[in-house]
Amino acid sequence: MDDRVVLLIATAVIALSPVNAGAQEGDATAGATVFKKCATCHVVDSDTNKVGPSLNKLFGRKAGTHPDFAYSAGMKAAGEGGLVWDETVLRDYLHNPKAKVKGTKMAFVGVKNDQEITDLIAYLKQYSQ
Repeated sequence: MDDRVVLLIATAVIALSPVNAGAQEGDATAGATVFKKCATCHVVDSDTNKVGPSLNKLFGRKAGTHPDFAYSAGMKAAGEGGLVWDETVLRDYLHNPKAKVKGTKMAFVGVKNDQEITDLIAYLKQYSQ
């Protein structure tokens, strides 16, 4: 068999493998349940700040910039340093907020379950359109 054919077949197998298919897809309904851990301090369905800033239209927002919220110096510095909320950044932050943004005021210790984070991200994305 020609090496190009073997390479093409191998590429197709990898691309269609279950490991790659939907690896980062989350369940927004399950994410709504996970969000209950956040709802004491945050809202997502409106642009209203609570103890924490609104998470409405979070994706693509520079960290520490939601209007009328008193961010920590650490969160402001993270935004000034180029931190913008996307799936990867949010995943790291949700796993361990204080490790991702030194000096954050957020007291929450993080979400340790990767599937819960994936589901939460799917839920938050509904409000970032």
